Amino acid sequence: MRIPFPRPRSLAGQLFAMQAVLIAVVVAGYALFTYVSDRSQAEDAAGRQATAVARSVADAPSVHAAIRTAHPTAQLQPYALRVMRDTEVDFVTIMDPQGIRWTHPDQDQIGRRFRGNTARALNGDTFTETYTGTLGASVRAVTPVEDDDKRVIGLVSAGIKVEAISARVQDQVTALLGVAAGALALGAIGTYVINAHLRRHTHGMNAAELSRMHDYHQAALHAVREGLLMLDGQYRVALINDGGRELLGVSGEVVGRSVAGLGLPAPLTGALLASEPRVDEVHLTARRVLVVNTSPVSGGERRGTVVTLRDVTELQSLMGELDSERGFTQALRSQAHEAANRLHTVVSLIELGRAEEAVEFATAELELAQALTDQVVAAVSEPVLAALLLGKAAQANERGVELVVSEESDLDDAVLPETLPARDLVTILGNLIDNAVDAAQGSGRARVTVTAYTEATDLVLRVSDTGAGVDPDHAELVFQRGFSTKPAGPGGRGLGLALVRQAVTRHEGVLSVAEADGGGAEFVVRLPLRTGAVPDGAVSGDGASGGTDSEGAVSEGAVSGSAVSGSAVSGSAVSGSAVSGGGA
Repeated sequence: MRIPFPRPRSLAGQLFAMQAVLIAVVVAGYALFTYVSDRSQAEDAAGRQATAVARSVADAPSVHAAIRTAHPTAQLQPYALRVMRDTEVDFVTIMDPQGIRWTHPDQDQIGRRFRGNTARALNGDTFTETYTGTLGASVRAVTPVEDDDKRVIGLVSAGIKVEAISARVQDQVTALLGVAAGALALGAIGTYVINAHLRRHTHGMNAAELSRMHDYHQAALHAVREGLLMLDGQYRVALINDGGRELLGVSGEVVGRSVAGLGLPAPLTGALLASEPRVDEVHLTARRVLVVNTSPVSGGERRGTVVTLRDVTELQSLMGELDSERGFTQALRSQAHEAANRLHTVVSLIELGRAEEAVEFATAELELAQALTDQVVAAVSEPVLAALLLGKAAQANERGVELVVSEESDLDDAVLPETLPARDLVTILGNLIDNAVDAAQGSGRARVTVTAYTEATDLVLRVSDTGAGVDPDHAELVFQRGFSTKPAGPGGRGLGLALVRQAVTRHEGVLSVAEADGGGAEFVVRLPLRTGAVPDGAVSGDGASGGTDSEGAVSEGAVSGSAVSGSAVSGSAVSGSAVSGGGA
């Protein structure tokens, strides 16, 4: 049979019991102190009262006269009883120097020896003592009766019984206990109200349960890789876990600091300071692409904000790579269709007996494709960037835009230091080209010109288009996440140029936009080629890596694919772009 053990009391219940016991102990201690103090004071008062009565009786002339008679009791007994009644003492005993009683409240005790000490009184002193006599324990005073010659002719003892003193003190203590009980009840009610309020806040949990919850809470915070940030009502950091510190790039003691003072990007700070909830907003930091969700905590009034942070840098990379592969697939499909048309043309020429013209037509097509490939590779020897340009040329051609590598381009292989990886350059150049193609599409002379060269200790990348250009008022806004002059797509816009600026800033470069010579916009990037610009491994896991579309980053794997499609299948679509000005 299982013996049920009582459940531990809740924290509120324990506090209530502790406070009730504390109040009871204080009240009981005060009552005991008061009882002892009052009893001592009552005994002192009784001693003084008995002394005063005894001295008055001893000094009374009638007592002196009665002592000299043959039968003192006849006169002294009525007098003693009257004094007892008038002075509220329990006995007045008058006796001879040998202690034989002349008076006593009990008639049977008259003529018997007094029970108590008389030695000091026989020596002329008045004293008090607590003694148990015929009437029980009493506080008594004993004083001598002296004649004119200071001879002791009698003794007087007056006293008050201890039980009478106790009765007086008991009345006082009873009143005190009544007041104490009222104070205890009032304190208990107040304690109960306070602890009921506390019980609501602790949900009735005891101290052990709260401690266990705290341990789980701390373990969960440190185990979760996603970032968790809690702000109080004044937007100060109340709690941040390890993931939040890593994703936001903050260090040191940040609890208690305002969000505005953490040095975060302005758009991200604005999202954290917003009073309304934010759902799956994408924000950029110096090295990461974050998805931010905020939820206000309210209970009748604003109490704070709970913020969750997810690192989607790798996801953004995969999405960009998928979009890039999709674009390459579409380009290959178009190239296959155009190649089939040209192949049919060659076959038809042969069937018509014009084999010589068929050879000339096929040779011209191969020369045009190889010419573009040779032009790109000669201008940009860096293999990843060359592959990117060939792939982007095919994509631009599908959209009716001619992509041209200018004659100024001159970028040798192995010119880039290890601290400036090719994948970051692909992110920068790929997003700038996509943005330029979007801008140039539909214009009269749809062209995008790319220039890449080194100048002193800097790498210069310049991308210009023949589109409508950038409003000077928007020269800075175009680099902010979420800003776009194009209609919003399913996944939103305004991320591509923000990723470009993120990568450029991380490598301590300069990004600018101006009006191109032939109209449209011209974006110029200057990146230092000095060694040690960025710590090793800084690129991995940030927002600048990954595949690309017009709004995303470019992955190294995606570019490798473009190298194949750009060089191996560049026959028709690419050459058409280079020669026909974008006609498909």
